[in-house]
Amino acid sequence: MDSRLEKIYDESLRRNPAQPEFQQAVLEVIESVEPLLLARKDYADASILARIIEPERQLMFRVAWQDDNNVIQVNRGYRVQFNSALGPYKGGLRFHPSVNLSVIKFLGFEQIFKNALTQQGIGGGKGGSDFDPHGKSDNEVMRFCQAYMTELFRHIGADCDVPAGDIGVGGREIGYLYGQYKRLANRNEPGVLTGKGIGWGGSLARKEATGYGLVAFADAMLAHKQESFAGKTVLVSGSGNVAIYAIERVIAMGAKPVTISDSSGAVYDPDGIDVELLKQVKEIERGRVADYAARRPNAEFRAGAKVWSVSGDIALPCATQNEVDAQDVREMIKNGVILIAEGANMPLTPEAIEVAQEAKLMYAPGKAANAGGVATSALEMQQNAMLQKWEFDTVANKLDAIMLNIHDTCLTTAAEMGCPDNYVVGANVAGFKAVADAMLEQGVF
Repeated sequence: MDSRLEKIYDESLRRNPAQPEFQQAVLEVIESVEPLLLARKDYADASILARIIEPERQLMFRVAWQDDNNVIQVNRGYRVQFNSALGPYKGGLRFHPSVNLSVIKFLGFEQIFKNALTQQGIGGGKGGSDFDPHGKSDNEVMRFCQAYMTELFRHIGADCDVPAGDIGVGGREIGYLYGQYKRLANRNEPGVLTGKGIGWGGSLARKEATGYGLVAFADAMLAHKQESFAGKTVLVSGSGNVAIYAIERVIAMGAKPVTISDSSGAVYDPDGIDVELLKQVKEIERGRVADYAARRPNAEFRAGAKVWSVSGDIALPCATQNEVDAQDVREMIKNGVILIAEGANMPLTPEAIEVAQEAKLMYAPGKAANAGGVATSALEMQQNAMLQKWEFDTVANKLDAIMLNIHDTCLTTAAEMGCPDNYVVGANVAGFKAVADAMLEQGVF
């Protein structure tokens, strides 16, 4: 690393100790954009890198709420408003026990470049809490969401910061959050949150968007190599919203998805995942993947296991950060995988990415491949602003066009940087350049 960039990175390490996920995301971007930064004196003179690494605002607050036994529980809430050069802060809320400041900052940092790639005029942010909605009653989830929004509402708005869902935050949680926002703000402002219910400002195709967008991006990667999904076996990790709708789209493309997972273990279903049963178990019953396996005659639940030991052609990690290590990628290569596209945020460790790239696998980072969710959130914001509701196909077609444009932008940028077919370099450089140019034009802030 160039000494000037190393100094900036060392300063970030000093300022943000014990934040490994955040520093992992920062280092990946620096390594990708180093040639660009060294070639652009104006970026260096304006301290663009140092300013992008430092969030514009970091919020951390207590969330006290009462459970069904009338016991007061205390969680920690976060919202990191990272960069607004391209528009209002935009990024989801994650409710999960693993949430801490490092996780939220890594997600927000990734969101800057992901949002830039969509070309939808949205900045980067992220938030959440270490609250675990799993196993909680609807009333407990409602009381927590109301307590969380009681602090957050003063920091967000349709032209300022627009949260959405993420792990642990689905339609139920967004509904409770929006109800409390309206109560506190004393106004109906549907553009303040995305992922809303269809009857009160939500967008058709938003629920499907991240999974559908992931498959659209992977399909473009395959087409670039004169391949397609038809007849392929697909390995999917996770069993939440992204995984479910990636599986649905994969089936429509003529491929067979055979795996799902959650924190308890993995399921291998040689007959192909039954997506309607999976929706029933996960979306309606809020069950576990073991419950799915129990209802399928040939499915096998493997407690504590990952999905990557199964033979397949395409891998779509859709669970969480750093779920795929170097050994997992070696296992995939041995089992015939030719393409990895990230449906989660940063699911491959740096070592895993290195193994994938050395093996010449087609590999796409999450900031490009899973941008479909936030892209469609931006489309939801547009509909709210115009007091319109578009048809499903209208939104889906716009989503496909955005994902294809991201794919082509990554390829073109990678080639310009002398790294053909390197989607990591393409995504990082294209996203960084869009944000950096806007920051230069807007002066020091």
